Amino acid sequence: MRLKLVPDETSFDFFGRWKLWLGISALMVVIGFASFALQGLNFGIDFRGGTTIRTQSTQAIDVGVYRDAIAPLGLGDVTITEIFDPTFGPDENVAMIRIQAQDEAEAVSAETIAAVETALAATTPDIEFVSVESVGPKVSGELIQTAVLAVSLAILSVLVYIWLRFEWQFAVGAVAALIHDVVLTIGVFSELQIRFDLAIIAALLTIVGYSLNDTVVVFDRVRENLRKYKKMELKDLLNLSINETLSRTLMTSLTTLLALISLYVLGGDVIRGFVFAMIWGIIVGTYSSIFVASTILLWLGVKRDWSKPTNTTGNQFADIDA
Repeated sequence: MRLKLVPDETSFDFFGRWKLWLGISALMVVIGFASFALQGLNFGIDFRGGTTIRTQSTQAIDVGVYRDAIAPLGLGDVTITEIFDPTFGPDENVAMIRIQAQDEAEAVSAETIAAVETALAATTPDIEFVSVESVGPKVSGELIQTAVLAVSLAILSVLVYIWLRFEWQFAVGAVAALIHDVVLTIGVFSELQIRFDLAIIAALLTIVGYSLNDTVVVFDRVRENLRKYKKMELKDLLNLSINETLSRTLMTSLTTLLALISLYVLGGDVIRGFVFAMIWGIIVGTYSSIFVASTILLWLGVKRDWSKPTNTTGNQFADIDA
């Protein structure tokens, strides 16, 4: 028997309570902005500065043992990552230990580095400290600016792409959904004070791509139906288009979430923040492609006949409220 998340044919009214859905989105966006303004983000070493120590040993690396050895030093944010490389031999076990800057200092002090090396040497006698590198506040500030620029350029590129592929009304709806997803993701990281580093920026860019893909699938069906049902009310046409793509949307989201949840549970602390951002992004991205992008498209109206340059619809919400 073939598994079906939804029946082949559905007739859900996604716009019957459009004010409620937009109200929930607006409230969550306001909460996200407020949290960011009041307490900010819990920046990781990438954005606050710190020191990275590269180690190598013939013994297998146990991240838990390393973490327990360093914990009594009270160094705050410490990230330990085992480096895997097919060029390494069986006796080359490499790890990267990243320690946040202490007391707004330019880098971790020599005494602190010596204490870390002593603590690790007690757990692994043959350990070697291959290199020590520091990231100062200036570089961290540049990384923040670069990260903001990367996300902004990605959203701007989406605006241009959708505008060229569809029409400006579609572009506004898609970009509004992307901004909604990014703001809510940053907001939840601010509210929960989860460490925010470069991996989360990568997650944000991935969320933008995923949400865009989901939105374009719906918009493609809308465009097809606009040509097919030229006299159908836009509200009914959007409902039809979303219902026709609902099975694909839910199946894609569910299978992606299954993989991400497995990574979150089994992947360890190193990638947990990235995976959490992806899980949250998949949920809000699926929601926004239906209840944000399409609702804004309904509000703006679109051309009923794409073979003609004019003759656009008006505001459709009067029909909904009626």
